[in-house]
Amino acid sequence: MNAPVKASAALVGSVLSVLSGAPVQAQTAIDCGNPVSQVEMTYCAEQDWMQADAALNKVYGIAMAKMRETDSYLPDNLKGAADALRDAQRAWIPYRDKACAAYGYLARGGTLEPQLIYTCRADLTRARVGELQDLNKGLGN
Repeated sequence: MNAPVKASAALVGSVLSVLSGAPVQAQTAIDCGNPVSQVEMTYCAEQDWMQADAALNKVYGIAMAKMRETDSYLPDNLKGAADALRDAQRAWIPYRDKACAAYGYLARGGTLEPQLIYTCRADLTRARVGELQDLNKGLGN
């Protein structure tokens, strides 16, 4: 987790705790259908990214299983499907994080920066989910 993201998570918890004088765990749930403050918007953007990331992990697992299955019936000189997918995913994650960090410069140092980063991560992650779903369909799922 990069510094703006960690700072955002800590900030949300601290601000909510200070504003209410109660521990964060006792807070009323934030309505992400209608966030009001910047802290709430950032929190909701983070939750959106986390949901997209959970979907990514699920579809990646399915794709990896399909790629391993593909490798299982290929001759040795043609194997490498699972390795190719793993390497692509390992390259994609830093790309996503760096692209979104760059996007955050639209509000560098401001309270909007973490929200922009989370929103970017959610958008790129959902796009990656679509790519992996297409791969799965092509592999017979």
